[in-house]
Amino acid sequence: MVGYGNKWPRSIHHRGASLPSMDSHPQRINCAEGWNYFNGDSEKWNPNWLIGAVVGGPNDGSDHFDDSFHDLPQTEPTTYINEPLTGLLAYFSKKS
Repeated sequence: MVGYGNKWPRSIHHRGASLPSMDSHPQRINCAEGWNYFNGDSEKWNPNWLIGAVVGGPNDGSDHFDDSFHDLPQTEPTTYINEPLTGLLAYFSKKS
């Protein structure tokens, strides 16, 4: 989970995380221009943290987590990963 614990995923494969904020870049960024940020300087990756997003996690074989933009199964937050958690947390928030 992004932002949780001492060692959390930082190279999230997500357009919203990798593009600069509108404060620092108010000009429009077209779809194809997003690749410039994705393939750019690794020091500039993820200027926007997706705090609370759940990513795919470690691989099945050795429990190794490759914190890399380019490892989609491990670092991409997707609806099929995040929605069950959201539903479960919503359920427990209403239970007394």
